[in-house]
Order: sequence, then C-alpha cells, then structure tokens
Amino acid sequence: MKKVTLLVILSLFAISGFAQVDLSYYLPKAYTYDPAIPTPKEVLGYEVGEWHVSHDQLVMYMKAVAEASDRVIIEETGRTYEKRLQVLLTISSPANLSKIDQIKAERAKLRDPGASVDVANMPIVMFMGYSVHGNEPSGSNSSLLAIYHFAAAKEVGPDLEKMVLLLDPAINPDGLNRFASWVNSHKSYNLNGDPNGREYNEAWPRGRTNHYWFDLNRDWLPVQHPESRNRVRVFQDWLPNIHLDFHEMGSNSTFFFQPGVPARMHPLTPTKNFELTKKIGEYHAKALDQIGSLYYNQENYDDFYYGKGSTYPDVQGSIGILFEQASSRGHLQETDYGMLSFPFTIRNQFTANLSSFQAAKEMRQELNQWMKDFYGEVKTESDADVNKAYIFGSKEDLAKSYHLADLILQHDIEVFSLKEDVTLNGQEFKKEKSFIVPANQPQYRLIKAMFETRTTFADSLFYDISAWTYPMAFDLDYVALNSRILNLASTEKVDKNTFKLALGKVIGAPGAYQYALEWTNYYAPKATNKLMKAGFMVRVAHAEFTTPERKTFGRGTILIGKGDSGLDENAMYQKLNEIAASSNVDIHAISTGYTTGINMGSTFTDPLDKPEIALLVDGGVDSYEAGEIWHLLDQRMEMAITLLPMDAIGGGTLDRYNVILMPDGRYNSLGKSGAAALKEWVADGGTLVAKGGALRFLAQNEVGNFTFRSGSESEKGLQKSYADYENATGAKVTGGAIFNAKLDLTHPIGYGYTHSDIHTFRNDNFFLEPSENPYANPLVYTENPLASGYLHPSNLEALKNGGVIRVSSVGRGRIIGFADNMNFRAFWFGTNKLYMNAIFFGQSIQAGTGR
Repeated sequence: MKKVTLLVILSLFAISGFAQVDLSYYLPKAYTYDPAIPTPKEVLGYEVGEWHVSHDQLVMYMKAVAEASDRVIIEETGRTYEKRLQVLLTISSPANLSKIDQIKAERAKLRDPGASVDVANMPIVMFMGYSVHGNEPSGSNSSLLAIYHFAAAKEVGPDLEKMVLLLDPAINPDGLNRFASWVNSHKSYNLNGDPNGREYNEAWPRGRTNHYWFDLNRDWLPVQHPESRNRVRVFQDWLPNIHLDFHEMGSNSTFFFQPGVPARMHPLTPTKNFELTKKIGEYHAKALDQIGSLYYNQENYDDFYYGKGSTYPDVQGSIGILFEQASSRGHLQETDYGMLSFPFTIRNQFTANLSSFQAAKEMRQELNQWMKDFYGEVKTESDADVNKAYIFGSKEDLAKSYHLADLILQHDIEVFSLKEDVTLNGQEFKKEKSFIVPANQPQYRLIKAMFETRTTFADSLFYDISAWTYPMAFDLDYVALNSRILNLASTEKVDKNTFKLALGKVIGAPGAYQYALEWTNYYAPKATNKLMKAGFMVRVAHAEFTTPERKTFGRGTILIGKGDSGLDENAMYQKLNEIAASSNVDIHAISTGYTTGINMGSTFTDPLDKPEIALLVDGGVDSYEAGEIWHLLDQRMEMAITLLPMDAIGGGTLDRYNVILMPDGRYNSLGKSGAAALKEWVADGGTLVAKGGALRFLAQNEVGNFTFRSGSESEKGLQKSYADYENATGAKVTGGAIFNAKLDLTHPIGYGYTHSDIHTFRNDNFFLEPSENPYANPLVYTENPLASGYLHPSNLEALKNGGVIRVSSVGRGRIIGFADNMNFRAFWFGTNKLYMNAIFFGQSIQAGTGR
C-alpha cells in the first residue's frame, strides 16, 4: 500500500491547487484582461476545475465569449450521433476575421509549388483540439481558459495580427458529456482522493469513446463518423501549421509532449517534421519548468499511424503535437506522485497551450515556409515515382468501391470515375464501378500511405496499428499504374459535393414468378432484412442458377416471394422498388421457375428466419468490438438489435432471440449457469457468433468445440539485458496487421464473395486451431499469411494455415467462431459480409459440417 506523507501532501497543496482555485492559479502573469469578456465563472457559476464542464455548458461559454469579443467567430461544423453541436471558434484580429476567405485562398497556394506566396507576411494558423477522448477532460476544461485568455488578454491583441487560432473545445462531445455526468454525479464536497472510489471507476463502456464506442482519435484517416468528417473538413479548409491534440494518460505519470520515439516515425514523414516538433518542444519545456511540472518526451508514443490527431497533420506539411497529462480522472486522486488534483491537470494543459502559442508566434515564417517546402518536395517525389496512379474497383459490388472513393475524397484528394471497361495486369476494371487516384497531386504522401504495403520497419514497437492498406481493407481489386491511365481511358473527375451511391431498382416487369437479390452487393443484408420486415418469403439459394435470359446468380442469392406481405402484384413490385432504392441494391425479376443449375423450388434453397439479434454488452465485453458490431448493424444495415447486458442472461431471457453476438472480451462473470443457458439456447437452434475471448469461455465451459494454438515463446537463455525487456516483450505484440486467408466460396460463410483470396485484420495474439473436420473451416490463413504490417517472427508459425473462422454444431444450433475482427474500426468493409453471413446464414449451415 502506497503512503502519501504529510510533507508531500503539503507541497502538492501548494503546487497542484486541489484547494479551490481561481483564475489567478492558471493565468500567466503580466497580462491584463478586458472586463467586457466574461470569465468562465461569470457564465458557468463555478471556477474552472471545481466541476467538470458538461458539453452544453462548454458551448454556452464559447458562445458568450464570441458574442462579447471582436476577436472571436463561432460556427457550427456539424452534429454528433447524439445531435450535440460541434463548434469551431476562429480567433484572430478583427481585420483578419473580416478576410477569412482571402487568408484561406492564400494558404491553399502553399500546396502549389508553382504559386507565388508571401510567406513573410502570411498569418500562421494553429488548431487547438481538446479531449478527443471524453474521459480525458483536462483538455476541454482547459479550453475555457484558452478562449478567455486569447479573447480577453489585451497584450495578445497585437500578436493576432499575424495569427489565426482555431479552437475546437470538445472533439468528442458525446463522450465528454457522458464522463462529466459520471464524475460530477459522484463527487463529494469533501474530497479524499481514494482511487477505489466510484468517481474514478466509470461504468461500462466509459466516456472515452463516441456514441457507438469508437475511439475517434483513430478515425482521422478512415473518417467513418460524422465527428471525424467534420473536423477533417476544417483541417483541409484551413491547412493549419500546428495541430495541438490534448490527451490524458494513466494517473501515475507526469506530462508528455512530442516528439515521440524517433525510430517509430512513419517513413513518409520527413525528418524536418521531427526537428520542428523538437524545436517547439523546447518552448513546452521552458513553460513547464517555470511552473515546476514534471514532463518527458521521445518516449512511449510514436508517429506512425496516420489516423491519429497528432500524426495525421505530419504527412501534410503541418506539425502535429500530442500532449498527454496524467489524469486525475475525477476531482482529486491519490497517485504515486502524491495527490493529483483536477485543477493541476488543467493548468499543465493550458500552460502547454500558451507555450504552443509562443512557438507559433516566433516560428511563424519558418513554419509557413516549411509547409511550402513540404509540397515542393512532394512534387519532386511524385514526379520521380514510377507509380503514377492507383486504380481500384469491384466487378460485382459498386458499394465497396464507392465507400473507398468517398473516404479518399474527404482528404482533399482528386478521384476519377472510370467511364469505360479496362483490363490491367490481367484484372478487369468495370466502368462506373472503378475509380482512379492520380499520384501526382499535393496529397501524394497521404495517397501512398493509403495504398502501400509495408512489412519491414525500423522499429518493432507500435503505439497503434502497423498497416491499413485500404484496397485490402475493402476487398477490392487494385493496381498501381506506371503510366497515367487518365490519358488512356475515359474518366470523369468525381465531384465530392454531389458524389452519391446509386439508388437500386427492380430490373424487370411486375408479376414475376419470383424475384432475386444477388448477395454480392455490400448492402444485400440491409435489403434482406427490410424484405423480411415487410413480410416477404425469403429463401437463400445454396447453388448457382441461370435464367432463360442467361443471367447467372451465385450461391447466397436471395429468392423473394409474396409470403405474408399481403400485397398484390403491383403493390409488391412498388414495395420491392422502394426497398431496392433505399438499400442501394438491384432486385431482378425471374420469369419462370424452370431455371438451369437449380430450379426455383429446389431442395438447395432454404427459407430464412428474420434475425432477432442480441448483442452482449457490459461487464468484460470489449466495448470497441461491441461498438463496431452495433454501428455496422444499426447505421449501415439499419437492423434493430438489442444491447443485452451479460447479467440479463438466464430465466428465459434468451428465448426471444435467434442470434446472439459475443464480441471479444472476458465472460467469466457469466459462470457455469450462464454457460449452461447459452448451450441450451444454441442446442434449441440458435446461432451464436463469438470472437476471441468469448470463444475461450465457450470452449472452457464445453459450450462449443474450439481449440487454440500458442503464440510467442517465452524468452530463453541464462541472462539477458534488463534494459531490453520492454522492447523485447513489446515486439511480440501484434498491434494491428493484415493477413492473407483462403475462403471456401461454397460455404454459407463465403456467400457473396467471388474470389477465395481475402485479407483479414488482427490486432492480438489469439490463435485459433482449425477443426479436424475440414468442412468446419470456411476461412483459414495461407502458408504465407503476412500481407502488410508488422508481425514478430515467433508468431508466424502460429498463424500459418491457422483458423480464422471455425464452425461448431451444438444440437440444432451453430456456434460460428472468429479469430479476427471482421468489423475493425468500421472501415474494414471487405470482411463485414463474413460477419453478416454468420448472422443470416448460420441457421442454414448443415449440422455435419460443424462437428
């Protein structure tokens, strides 16, 4: 048990401010403030740090300052899933605020090496983004001080003539509000800092994430959520020179600022970026020295994955700066360093904010010149690169191609649509379903980062994932072109503002014998669920068939009959058109049951029950994976599901569901009784879809038949350097990489895919042994599994020919086990269908193939 001495407590009382503080505790000396600008207390009724600011209070104060100050403009940039405002405050001199469009236009020229730009007189732009993780609140609470200081400090006024500050007070409004509500509702007026207290231990899923439990700090590049798209639009609109990213880390820490570990910088990031980051870091060190705060840099954190707020800017001529403050989590907490107060954490963040301002002011011309030089280097590199463009697409599925093109467009990258069929390196690319991204454009380095594969690295430790090759993630054909296909084929530039996925329709006339929906379309599950809700008879075809019109339909095709819809032929046709249009799929009219291959009444078809789905949550469930599943079903497929807490299992609760989803996690709290309830439910005909730790629980409790492989071997030898321990063990972690796998296209899990080679993603060392029954292994790794990213050699053997998906039969039901995450961060479109197939077709898998 750690003891905090009276001496430590008294010293921290003096420097940490866990007694009630006022603005004088935070604000720098020698500044005078305009009394016309309201202080936070005048608007909120309490001092900064006394309570955790809720999002509505935060916005209220920002609006009050913007109304009172001629230095500040506030605008709404969007809304979150929970409809909270996302706001941006632009802070500068009144003269600059009157010519914002002109400033933006001049800054856009920095990306054009041939343009004439007055770097010497151009204002510098600094973006300040707070608390992308909602339960890291010192950032957003310090934004109250930042806006007050920059709007009210009279001495700041002249500096703003050459500066534009962009302030987003809460990058994650929903998470911030969730967390503030938790800690404020559990705060005592007499604090003791006991870390066992309820205040410091949030309920699942905690406030870190957004509405669907996604880490928004990993979404800068994938941009799958409205919060991310809105803030990336701001970035591309302004091209800030410095991008501040305020975070928190474990309570038993100090304060971190970048640069991170030099060897862990992405190779596409220029060395000059590190040098400038280090130079800015000297300003932080000086400011933190002055208030006596402990700090460090060039440790732990890296700049590799471009999907983070501190790294995304680095590949675009900007300088991303990560700040990590030891978190008090609540209002006062006992730590290894003594009592850590909420005001102290806020003061450190605000101090770093001020030091960044000073660096921006003094390095203005240097940083503007660096952005211009960056894009000059980009032009030289892209001209020399043999790869002049990337083409990608899918012959069968426009939706996946569309979504990748849409993702790329968000980053101010030009994309062209193919207007004629072409064949390149033996691969067919269909018009309207394929897109081309020229490499010779300002975002060349970001384009390379999206399309490259990389398996060699300067360092073996990664703070986040090591690979994200987008065509692999979307399961698309793609080719790097060594000549500009734009000059060889008919193309059309995509307009980002009007780019939409085409509506679906019914192909054929009313009164058809049957209707058919091809499962190759990404949104086929969405349409099928709507068909079921409308009362149509829905069957799945387990074999191919061809119509008299010579249209061939593959395995997994959905056959649609009138069923219990109660509609006549014309009304049915109209309803099918509505479903096709709203689901972005085509539905085909079949004129006769006398098709070749199989007939419409074949025994190779099965009626399907509408999935009634429970997603297990709470307890030890991995909230990230649960959120990814929830988002997929709720947002993409528009399917109603129940978020079922683990402690609700039992007493007949499961009877209303025919599909239960178990994300990765710890399920020991279910115990023997919960395991027995699940086994009985599966045996009665349910489909249980389980991943990772859920599979271990099921196997240990003899619910399903699953076995596992061991991964990294323990260290051997008599003696090794103690100093190497952290790196040696960290190198064995699979932080996130892409792997080659083989899919059985005849298995219901493989329906809708047209090629057996597929890429899967994993970010753990969970290794699944294939079943001894070869029919129970619809997806396995290849002999050479690593496709892109870092994998420790000791883990390679555990993956070779290992299991990715394995099926276990239990009575009349099935358990479908996944080793890899099919829904990773919402951008892994390529394997979403494998998961959807488990949900829709698990009920039709033959019992003997799962034993």
